[in-house]
Amino acid sequence: MRAGNAEYRASLDFPDIMPIFPLAGALLLPGGNLPLNIFEPRYLAMTDHALSSHRLIGMIQPDPAAGAGETEPALCRMGCIGRLTAFQETGDGRYAINLTGICRFTIDSEQPLLNGFRQVRFAICEDDLDFGHRGEESAALHDRDGLLDTLRKYLAANGMSANWEAVEQTDDETLVTALCMMSPYGPAEKQALLEAGDLNTRAETLIAITEIALARNGESSAIQ
Repeated sequence: MRAGNAEYRASLDFPDIMPIFPLAGALLLPGGNLPLNIFEPRYLAMTDHALSSHRLIGMIQPDPAAGAGETEPALCRMGCIGRLTAFQETGDGRYAINLTGICRFTIDSEQPLLNGFRQVRFAICEDDLDFGHRGEESAALHDRDGLLDTLRKYLAANGMSANWEAVEQTDDETLVTALCMMSPYGPAEKQALLEAGDLNTRAETLIAITEIALARNGESSAIQ
């Protein structure tokens, strides 16, 4: 998997310990881009640390099913490693950054805080790294028409539109990744999209979540 100027092929390309950024409702997927506005002192320190070392940050959500922790929130089992591929100082003490998704990871153990931010030892999901080298059948989206049909229904129900010419020209992986990351769903749904193990499972999960949302909206309209 390539991110910016770097290519990652195996676990040896990653450090042993990585800073993490717990953020509810934020979804980064391999191959996707996530712009972030950094302003808390500990996350400014996290960004400085990443820039001065391996440029990697693990995006992960607090576990929506867990209660509040004593000091720091419990975390979901899986997140996504992002490489810092854009960085800008805003002039008012903030950083505007972009993370490009490389691969998913699971936490092995949490390490002591460093300058206020959390760090983990982790294991990568190596299957994510060789996606572009898989056979055409495993990389192809089985029900692209079904995904686009669900998207049309969602946009129509919410009075929105899309550039369908651009959508039709977008490859399967980029399309699914973009739609998942832009989806307006909650933390549990975002986590389900992240944990989907392959392109087709992720697309099927997005279709199912969207159909549930459409059904709920239809029930609400009928009640009103």
